[in-house]
Amino acid sequence: MAWPPMLSNITTPLLGLVDTAVVGHLGTAIHLAAVAIGASIFSFLFWAFGFLRMGSTGLTAQALGQGNQRRVRELLLQSVLLGVLIGLLLILFRAPIIDLAIMLMAPSAEVEPWARLYCEARIFSAPAVLAGYALMGWFFGVQYSKGPLWMLLIINLANMVLDYAAVYGLGMASDGVAWATVFAHYLGVMVAGVLAWHKLRGFSGHLPMAALFKWREYVALIQVNRYLFVRTILLLLVMLFFTAQGARQGDAILAANAVLLTFLMIISNALDGFAFSVEALCGEAYGRKDKRSFRQVIRLSTYWALLAAVILVVIFWLFGEQIIHLLTNVESVQLEAKHYLPWLIAFPLLGIWSYMLDGVFIGTTSVKTMQNTMIICVLGVFFPVWFMSQGMGNHGLWLSQAMLFIARGITLYWCYQRNMRTKVWFE
Repeated sequence: MAWPPMLSNITTPLLGLVDTAVVGHLGTAIHLAAVAIGASIFSFLFWAFGFLRMGSTGLTAQALGQGNQRRVRELLLQSVLLGVLIGLLLILFRAPIIDLAIMLMAPSAEVEPWARLYCEARIFSAPAVLAGYALMGWFFGVQYSKGPLWMLLIINLANMVLDYAAVYGLGMASDGVAWATVFAHYLGVMVAGVLAWHKLRGFSGHLPMAALFKWREYVALIQVNRYLFVRTILLLLVMLFFTAQGARQGDAILAANAVLLTFLMIISNALDGFAFSVEALCGEAYGRKDKRSFRQVIRLSTYWALLAAVILVVIFWLFGEQIIHLLTNVESVQLEAKHYLPWLIAFPLLGIWSYMLDGVFIGTTSVKTMQNTMIICVLGVFFPVWFMSQGMGNHGLWLSQAMLFIARGITLYWCYQRNMRTKVWFE
């Protein structure tokens, strides 16, 4: 199951990679910095609602394991409707949201107008992005891992073409990159909707449209999602803080961190491919109360994920500098990015454990534990390490990120062992 979500997740940072590469060759760091700020804002904003993906996967996988096909159908419709409604609300309140985000990011006077243009366009992708999260979660829950692959391939191919057309054909800059992403997302979610319709033919019954208006049916979805919401907010707060601190060290550092964060997105999305498989297969085994299969999925997935992490380390070690040159031709940004590259070479081996354990806890919908461990790691590890390492400059930021990875892995593993030992999951 792992290779389609792994491949589809690797394509996710291509949105940022292509955007970075297109504006990175305009000969100035201003547009690159503007896209970095805008992309960070929308990573925070949209992934604050990442529970639409994670909650849908865990609940759908458990319903599948229990043989409850009616609930499998209901979860698809309810999750997509929830995503569209939240997206429309974000568009409705876009003015105060963008003003607050720009104020918090505090870009330089040269970067600020371009970052604002990016945000004013990109916000219109919200309904498509959030509906896409719900569709992806449902696809993983029913173990149709090729669905997200096709959706994200369409999005990224369209984004590449539209990026080039907007910037080099129409003479636009960061605003053109944003509009390209908007149109690409709507195209991708339409393709995903068609795939979901075909997948539903494999389940007995009919589309339960009446379930969309039975508000009590949303209780389980909302209960799971409220903990995931807090956990995701904390994680994205770290990323937003990271970008903001980089901006305070100058446009060259900000742009260099944007380039290196593309590496980090490749790492996280590649390893999450195995985590998504763990979510689906562990969730199904948990729904059947099959402890043996549950353990086997975790063991085998971790072996393969560790191999993938080692491969990423080798790739970044051998070709990291060449990748940086592909992303930008601004010499000052290249030099800064190379200076901090060793952190990214180590990150796959530091992060693999937290990614895999996230999959276990999402599959079992033990999301309150995920929330609580994230609170401990962010408030008790990330920010204290950053505070004590401020004298290290940008190295201090990357050290804080490394320690966050390590802390997440340790705390989640302790909770996993406790749950297995005390029979919380299996009587």
